[in-house]
This record gives sequence, structure tokens and C-alpha cells, in this order.
Amino acid sequence: MPKRGIIARIKKIKSDEDKIAVEDALKHLYDCEFKKLDCSLNSLTGNLGLKPNQIAQVISKLESMSLVTLFNGKINLTEHGRDYATRVVRIHRLWERYLAENTSVSENEWHVIAEEREHETTDEVAEWLSARLGNPLVDPHGDPIPNKSGEILSKDGVTLNNLGEEKYARIIHIEDEPKEVYAQLTAFGLYPGMQIKILENTKDKVRFLADGHECLLAPVLAANLTVQEIDKKEIVTENFDNLTALEIDEVATVVGISNAMRGQQRRRMLDFGIVPGTTIYTRLKSLKGDPSAYEVRGALIALRKNQSDLIHIKKLKAS
Repeated sequence: MPKRGIIARIKKIKSDEDKIAVEDALKHLYDCEFKKLDCSLNSLTGNLGLKPNQIAQVISKLESMSLVTLFNGKINLTEHGRDYATRVVRIHRLWERYLAENTSVSENEWHVIAEEREHETTDEVAEWLSARLGNPLVDPHGDPIPNKSGEILSKDGVTLNNLGEEKYARIIHIEDEPKEVYAQLTAFGLYPGMQIKILENTKDKVRFLADGHECLLAPVLAANLTVQEIDKKEIVTENFDNLTALEIDEVATVVGISNAMRGQQRRRMLDFGIVPGTTIYTRLKSLKGDPSAYEVRGALIALRKNQSDLIHIKKLKAS
């Protein structure tokens, strides 16, 4: 991404309000282009939530800055517009990754906070974020993060509603907009990296196993999940339980920790010694079952259900 051209265009934007509208529009155009969709005035109006006269002003601004072209009702990014849009997308997705890995911010808030930060973050801060995170390739939803040069990781996949019955796959992306749909999907505990098996796929429903638990989605919801087919031999969560299912004085060995557990929480589990191969016992459950006490390597630890649900185990016979 040629920085000089981008910075010069940023400086042309007089107010913060104009800058936000311009960058939000560019981001929507980038998304349409990435998904190979045409972008029109109507789609831009719906996405930005502005009135038609306000959208006209935004388009005029974008054209005057040589960021877009308008032809036969279709809006397309110019090379400079694509560079600018890629910069905004990169910053947004870096912030989402940072919030997921380094804070206790709720998953449903990552996108909202990143939307605010993307407009005020300098290139220097973006590079600091990237280095701090180890130059990640994807955000928490599985969206590719453009690198400093604007290049992105390409992944082939299909939407869940197009996967055949008895097929195995791994979730590689969850669409995070609209936020209501994203909230429904995450309420099922779905996350990028999760392994699934399709049990039934009809025009009315998609029924599948996710980390060994059965889920049921309407096809319109399933279309917001992108998956990559895998061989059955790659499945590691089939026939395993989560730690919550371990009853008092039962014993199990840890198989792994779900990718849905990130950042500080995940590091805390590793500090406790919860790693593949570790033997673990349930020693106490509260009346409501939350939290529970577990014995790990001779020490008692307390875990809440939303934590124990994400620890995969294989039950052992008591000796």
C-alpha cells in the first residue's frame, strides 16, 4: 500500500464526521469487491444508515478524492481507493484480534469497538498492534487481515448450507454482520477452527455436530458460516466430552482446549497445567453446577461452566 498517496487523501478530509463516512463507505466497497458483489447507491445507503442526500455527498467526496468511479449506477474502487480501504480493514481486524487476545471485552463488542478505533489509529499504532500480535493472518471471526503491503491470505471454502450430509469440515469464517445474526451464531458456541459433521441438510434445516454437540440452524443462518471440508482422520473432537460433563470423583484426561478460549483465559488454563494428556478430576460442584472444583496435578482449581465447556476431555475408568 503506497502510504504517501493514502496519507495525502486522509489530510484532504476536513472533519472527523466526513472521515468516518468516507472510511465506512470504502470499507463496504472493499467487502463487496472481496465477495465479488456489485455495490450500488442503495446498498451503500443501507450499510451506512445515511439518508440519500448524505450518501450523495459521500460519493461526491469519494469521487473528488479519486477513490471511486461511478458508472451505470455501480460504484467501484480505484487503485487509490482500494489501498485506502485495505488500510482501514487492516486496522479494524487488528483491533478485533487484539481485543480477543488481550482483553476480557465481550465477543459481541469486538466489532463495535474496532469500528471506533479504526478511524483514529495511525499507521504507527497499527504496526505496533501487528507486531504485538505476531503479525496475525486472520481476525477472530476468520476474516483475513491484510498485511502491511495489502496482501491477504486466501482460503477456499463453502457456506455451511452447501456442505453435503455426512461430510466433515472446519469452520474458517463466521460473518460478523449483521450483528444480530452474529449474536445468534455465537450463542451456539460456534467459532473459527471448530470441527463439524453434517448430519442432515435440507431446504428447511441444517443439523450438524459441532465439537461433538448437536446444533440445528435454518439454512439462512447456516449461509453465514464458511467451512473447509476435512478428512475424517483430522477430526479430534468426535466422541469426546467437555469438562462440564465430568461428574464428581470421575477422572478424565485432557484432549485439548477449544479455540474459542482465547487470550488471558487460555493462558490461565495453561498456567493451571490444563494441557493435552493432563489427568483431571471433578471434586466439587455447587448446587447450581457453577462454578465447579477440579483437581489438576494435586491442586484444586475453580472453573465456571463457560470455561469448562471449552475444555475437551476423554473420560477414564477409575482405578
